[in-house]
This record gives sequence, structure tokens and C-alpha cells, in this order.
Amino acid sequence: HITSNFLALGKKLNRIKIVLHECEKTNRWLAEHINVNESTVSRWCTNDAQPSIETLDEIAKILHVDIRELLQKTK
Repeated sequence: HITSNFLALGKKLNRIKIVLHECEKTNRWLAEHINVNESTVSRWCTNDAQPSIETLDEIAKILHVDIRELLQKTK
């Protein structure tokens, strides 16, 4: 599985935590706006789990950023 391979290498796959901070929003705020548990958002922010592409798109729209802002370059 690609996600677990990247995580095994210690590479972060998303920048959700950084973008939330830049937008002055909290994990709780995001969780409430996309109807997920706050612990799920926390796992995304620590890169212990990754949201689906559809969820990333929803997060980008809510935060008014390009979806690419939420992703780390892998190369």
C-alpha cells in the first residue's frame, strides 16, 4: 500500500496541520465542518492516517485553498 510505504519511510504526505495553522483554524473547527470525529482530523494532522482525495478536496474548499496546498511533494 503506497500510503503505508511512505509513512514507513517517515515521509509526511499532507500539510493539513500547517494549512489549518496558516488559516487560523483548529482541528475541532475542521472536524465540525466536514462531519468527522476530531480524533480523525488529529490523525491526519500527525500523518498517522490520510484522508481520501474526496475529503482533501472538501477540506481545500472549506479552507479556500488549492488542494495542492494540502499535499507534500514526494520528490
